[in-house]
Parts: sequence; structure tokens; C-alpha cells
Amino acid sequence: MLNLLRLSFLPQSADLGLLVLRVSLGFSMLVLHGWVKFQNFSTMAPKFLPLFGLPSNISLGMAIFAEVVCSVLLIVGVFTRFAALNLTITMAVAFFIAHNAQFTGEQSGEMAFVYLAGYITLLFAGAGKFSADGK
Repeated sequence: MLNLLRLSFLPQSADLGLLVLRVSLGFSMLVLHGWVKFQNFSTMAPKFLPLFGLPSNISLGMAIFAEVVCSVLLIVGVFTRFAALNLTITMAVAFFIAHNAQFTGEQSGEMAFVYLAGYITLLFAGAGKFSADGK
């Protein structure tokens, strides 16, 4: 019974955990957020938040770069820390500025915070051995 509670039958591999984290965060960000922004650029650009003195279309373009290009890099595991840094910055801006660091309500930044935590983990841990970076 103790082995069952400890889940000792599962493989213990930090590298496997990093693979699962990279692929799940990268794929969900790409499909659920980045691709939608990419496809709807012209309709989203006028409504997107202009940041740091940049026009909204440039801010949106930077978000798309992180959410599409860097997500693909993350999935493959190439330039992982570069990709994680870009995604960390994007999610920090999303959580702290766009969502006012709110976890509840209409403007909840809960998902941005969850992504932010995962990207910070990958920024510090790297891609692991099951990646192009690990080869």
C-alpha cells in the first residue's frame, strides 16, 4: 500500500518531467493563444494593449513571436532558455499589466500566472536531455 501511495511504480526522471512540461506548455500556448492571435492579427491589433510606448500592433507582434515561435522552440527543445525567457516576459506582462495581477473576476490572470510559473521553471532548469538542446 505504501508503494502505491508513493507512486513508486512511475519512472523517476527529471528529464522526462521537463519534456512533459515543455511540450504541454508549448503546445497549449501555441494552439490556444498564439495561433488565435496570429490568425486574427488585423482584428486584434487595434484592441491590443500598447506597451512601453510601442504601438498596439508591435506589442501584439511581440506577443505572437513569443506565443508561436518560442512555443515551437520549446516543444522541440531548441534554444529552450531563450524561448522560456521570451515567454516568461510575455506572461509577466500579461499577468502584472494586462490582468493587474488579479486571480479572480472578469479580468483574471490566473492562466497567465500558471504559464509564468512553468516558463520560469524551464528558464532555470533548461530543456533536459530529451531535447535538441540536450543532444
